[in-house]
Amino acid sequence: MKRLKRIVRSKTFMILALLLVFIYLNNTSLLAKPRDGSPFLLAHRGLAQTFTMEGITNDTCTAERIYPPEHPYLENTLPSMEAAFQAGADMVELDIKLTKDDQIAVFHDWTLDCRTNVKGMTTDYTMAELKKVDIGYGYTADGGQTYPFRGKGVGLMPTLDEVLKQFPDRSFLIHMKSSDPKEGTRLADAMSALPEQRLKQLAFYGGDEPVAALQAKLPEARVMSIATMKRCLIPYLAAGWTGYMPSACKHTELHIPEKIAPLLWGWPNRFLNRMDKADTRVIVVGGDGSDFSSGFDSPEDIKRLPAHYSGGIWTNRIDRIAPLFKGSSAEEPAT
Repeated sequence: MKRLKRIVRSKTFMILALLLVFIYLNNTSLLAKPRDGSPFLLAHRGLAQTFTMEGITNDTCTAERIYPPEHPYLENTLPSMEAAFQAGADMVELDIKLTKDDQIAVFHDWTLDCRTNVKGMTTDYTMAELKKVDIGYGYTADGGQTYPFRGKGVGLMPTLDEVLKQFPDRSFLIHMKSSDPKEGTRLADAMSALPEQRLKQLAFYGGDEPVAALQAKLPEARVMSIATMKRCLIPYLAAGWTGYMPSACKHTELHIPEKIAPLLWGWPNRFLNRMDKADTRVIVVGGDGSDFSSGFDSPEDIKRLPAHYSGGIWTNRIDRIAPLFKGSSAEEPAT
């Protein structure tokens, strides 16, 4: 009986050892297919003014806490997008809001109070009225002593249609800011008129409800929400060690916080190769996911990424990050 128990223990140990070896060999990046090329660079809101993240909340007026300006661009404007692409961005993220006359404006904040010279929400104004608003009015780097962009933002709030016409061959990540499914339906109606190839250059993310509404009308679109991320990553965390790829991980977008990424089976190269095969874009964002605006904005930030990382990178300072990977191939942003 004792001999039998020893045999059982020995076989159990051998099985566990073989399983651990399999898991390691199946997920280590050391044996993954080599990845070539530079990272995919996603410029958050174009080339924008940045601000300290310390103590920030949903109600914080970030325009009132910007760093001293190093460039003349304001977020979510055509000039800021042009500057981002010239600097080396592969994709620009932008935010959309509906207007009183059911147009799609490109603007970030819940209200107009923080950045502009008017009060209320975009839905309180027609697009023609919003074109008269000064979107640079509220920016200050010294507690209100000076306002360097006041008077310079009139007419700079674009429509989504203007953005797509201005940059017909560029890629955009379009952020639906509300949780209203009507926003997703309205955006889907607008995007349904685009040629198939143009739609492939776009991705859409936001609240679960508007993303689901958009996907229902545009099932071929690349989308992301908390719900789509969970549908992909929870089963992948459970069984991805086998190489299993959940169907929900196919043709989507994943924004992975840098502190969560090492928990994913095969991170970085094996995981990225699997997602490439599934036609899914992976973007690494800064921090632990509590703030998805946190990005890789300096050479010191880039050092936190794995060596030779070649996935996507979220940045608020494309002008600082692109030269690290693209060198002199990127143009100097016009001033």
